[in-house]
Amino acid sequence: MRAGLLQLNVSDDPAANLPETRALIRAAAQGGAGFVLTPEVTNCISGDRAHQQAMLHPEETDPTLAALRADAADLGIWLLIGSLGLKTDDADGRFANRSFLIAPDGAVAARYDKIHMFDVNVSETEIYRESAGYRPGARAVVADTPFGKVGMTVCYDVRFPTLYRALAKAGAEVLTVPAAFNHITGQAHWEVLLRARAIETGCFVLAPAQVGEHAAHDGRTRKTYGHALAVAPWGEVLSDAGTKVGVTFVDIDRAAVARARARVPSLMHDRPFEGP
Repeated sequence: MRAGLLQLNVSDDPAANLPETRALIRAAAQGGAGFVLTPEVTNCISGDRAHQQAMLHPEETDPTLAALRADAADLGIWLLIGSLGLKTDDADGRFANRSFLIAPDGAVAARYDKIHMFDVNVSETEIYRESAGYRPGARAVVADTPFGKVGMTVCYDVRFPTLYRALAKAGAEVLTVPAAFNHITGQAHWEVLLRARAIETGCFVLAPAQVGEHAAHDGRTRKTYGHALAVAPWGEVLSDAGTKVGVTFVDIDRAAVARARARVPSLMHDRPFEGP
């Protein structure tokens, strides 16, 4: 299966973002990709909660989700919508950061709500409290596809290896890590974390990404790292999108998962231990 990883530079206006996302999905399909992946918050990047409240929709009426489901059906592709910011019926008004796997008939094959919230102090000026606007998910997800079982995660999840081990033990052969990774932590940690998750699990890791400075009508702008990556089960980087908007392609061979796990079968070597 050929995969096409999108790298986007979205703004805080979902309607303005949608045409380019659709165009790149179509370009990926025309390039031979049967599995196309978009990054985290494909519809809208914003740290302004009031603006998000005005711009976002519930899943049932979200225009981006509806359009991309229609595109998947029209193109006959598997589509990972890395995530969408969506309204929920939570009493505290927090949103969902939800990833969707769309089947070639346009149906939602699986959905996953990001579990780990990016609540960090990167520097004195780079402070994030994702949990203030988004409520965390609580369920890990593995989905069946013709090209292997897909374990779904989002961005900051990548720092929690127990999640990835659980997905691999549940049968995942491909791990998706759509991201809007911070430009400072990305330079330091992005590649090594993704390669580590691939090596530890013997899985392909596919990580479409947001890149650059993201235009905002309200609130401060945000800057993301880019470098959408595909990593093989043995840990080799298969593709790196650098810092340009566009599509990168990679071929997924399920046999590579079996070969890596046969060489180092660490998923079968867990041992009970005491302490600390």
